[in-house]
Amino acid sequence: MPEITMYTTRICPYCLMAKRLLDRKGVGYTEINVDEKPGLREEMMALTKRRTVPQIFIGDFHVGGFDELYALDQQHKLDGLLAGVESAH
Repeated sequence: MPEITMYTTRICPYCLMAKRLLDRKGVGYTEINVDEKPGLREEMMALTKRRTVPQIFIGDFHVGGFDELYALDQQHKLDGLLAGVESAH
């Protein structure tokens, strides 16, 4: 089953919107707040080549940020990616 991992910060409105979208889908996710520990943003940047949050992974697939997550939902492709994800957050 693919796990969902989301890199976030406390003051990011796009992070909040991404979490709300995933919550509406009823799937659990692991949130990594890059403000909490030195080195987490660098870890995120090494994985994604991006500085901005959120950065969302479904399994090994790098979705990108909220805009990409929302676009997948609008194109009716997100549910297929989430099909194997365990429920509850």
